[in-house]
Amino acid sequence: MTTDTVETTDQFKPRFDEKGLITAVCVAADGGEVLMVAHMNDEALQLTRDSGFAHFWSRSRGKLWKKGETSGHVLELVEMLVDCDQDCLVLRVNAAGPACHTNAPTCFYRRVTDAGLEHTS
Repeated sequence: MTTDTVETTDQFKPRFDEKGLITAVCVAADGGEVLMVAHMNDEALQLTRDSGFAHFWSRSRGKLWKKGETSGHVLELVEMLVDCDQDCLVLRVNAAGPACHTNAPTCFYRRVTDAGLEHTS
């Protein structure tokens, strides 16, 4: 009889939300900067693991997409981490160009201040 819980098991059993998605936080493998946050369904997760390149589920477009499929700014997977209750992933990646669709290196290029938003670079 096993006493493993989601927090102690050595089995990867991602917990998708009610829409079949799991949050994926992409960080630079070399410096740890947060590059972007997206969502994966089971197919995107499997494609990412099989190909070594980040795939996501676009909630706004309602379809699967490979990051960089049109821009060439792919995210090469270095390591995938899962949180304690397996409902969020961190993808350590090597980015082939800007991670943000605005061509910023990261999607997190503004800080929130009392006066509003301020660019970080």
